[in-house]
Amino acid sequence: MYLYADNAATTKMSRTAIEAMLPFLDGVYGNPSSLHSCGQKAKEALEDARDRIARCLNASPREITFTSGGSESDNQAILTAAALGAKKGKRHVVSTAFEHHAVLHTLKKLERQGFAVTLLDVAPNGLVTPEQAAAAIREDTCLVTVMAANNEIGTVQPIVEIGAVCREKGVLFHTDAVQAAGHLPLDAAAQHFDLLSLSAHKFHGPKGCGVLFARRGVTPERLIEGGAQERGRRAGTENVAAAVGMAAALEEAVRDMAPTAARLTALRDRLIDGLRRIPYSALNGDRSARLPGNVNFCFEGIEGESLLLLLDDKGIAASSGSACTSGSLDPSHVLLAIGRPHEVAHGSLRLSLGEDADEAQIDYLIRAVSETVAYLRGMSPLWHDLENGRRPHVLAR
Repeated sequence: MYLYADNAATTKMSRTAIEAMLPFLDGVYGNPSSLHSCGQKAKEALEDARDRIARCLNASPREITFTSGGSESDNQAILTAAALGAKKGKRHVVSTAFEHHAVLHTLKKLERQGFAVTLLDVAPNGLVTPEQAAAAIREDTCLVTVMAANNEIGTVQPIVEIGAVCREKGVLFHTDAVQAAGHLPLDAAAQHFDLLSLSAHKFHGPKGCGVLFARRGVTPERLIEGGAQERGRRAGTENVAAAVGMAAALEEAVRDMAPTAARLTALRDRLIDGLRRIPYSALNGDRSARLPGNVNFCFEGIEGESLLLLLDDKGIAASSGSACTSGSLDPSHVLLAIGRPHEVAHGSLRLSLGEDADEAQIDYLIRAVSETVAYLRGMSPLWHDLENGRRPHVLAR
């Protein structure tokens, strides 16, 4: 059995997205900025994709800018708010300690430019509160940026309430919705977003294509100089095929969202219940306020890398955290932010289910993880010390 359980890192492209893209790879391949008929057909397809994505977000097409993905969209959103704030003498940003590095590294860049950054503490259940955001906002705050759903532990944040706080206080609100798009309802008008980022490959669209939503009145700061594409907001010839594929994938995901979420939530809870039977294990993040397909566990006494390699031998593709930091030897900043100690954070496992998952696969996952954890612990001197009382256990049995 082969089981792909790393959908938080990337998803398989849907047949719908592939078929939508094919005509723009082989037939209508013109540059959408060209005036000839081939170029104008490409332009029509690009604008149709923009319209369709806008409808999925309850936004205006003029509020949609195509980018290369979530990281670029996050960078552009934050730097846009910072530039607008600086013009008014506002140089303070509020965020959280467990954002994606596309956000955290951009905030570090702003700090080097003289901005002040407040990172909200994250509760052990992986959530922040609107009250925390309200308390952190100052007279000189230009932006609050809080992710809609965490990319590692899957916790869903109260972004509607946080957005309402920001709207009341006159502060721009950005949400990194890369993990949420296609899996949770997103409504730009009702949920008080000023800026929102998403990436196509998280909901069965193509890699290398994303969107920045910027509400009317907030003009994105240019990151790339060049031509006047995207109404002057992002230079460079647009990837028409990818934009069309992203629109098709997002429409399909939004259409099927409710039944898919219900089915995945049941499978997710079955997996959580099974993994909880492993001694000295712990679920990371809130049990219910989490993405339908996300399960993240820590297992005391093992290394996450060894667990992943042995699971791969059993035909299971999983991860220990964000794919963007998979080459790092440091423990997950997300797990440290929710209070997991270093030695436990190193033994983490993220399983993110796809729409094709079923109960047989879940039961296989539970058996495979249980057997692999037991095998690794049997080889571990650290585990022997824990079991013999020479070291205290960190997690409850």
